Amino acid sequence: MSELKEFIKEQYKTLDKSIVATPSNRSWLESFAKANNGVSDILLMQMSIQFGYKMAIEDLEKIIKKEKV
Repeated sequence: MSELKEFIKEQYKTLDKSIVATPSNRSWLESFAKANNGVSDILLMQMSIQFGYKMAIEDLEKIIKKEKV
């Protein structure tokens, strides 16, 4: 289980090192999408992918904590 926790920790680091900012929450992402008015759709797409990945990692952490493994 410690390997999984280490994996999660490393994945969080990759989100911080990306050229594209990873949104901290959904409202931040929605605010950016509204403000860009269709400009930089590639950037918005990458931010969305990274945010989805962040959400998946957070869900995995919740499962680990719930199982208390």
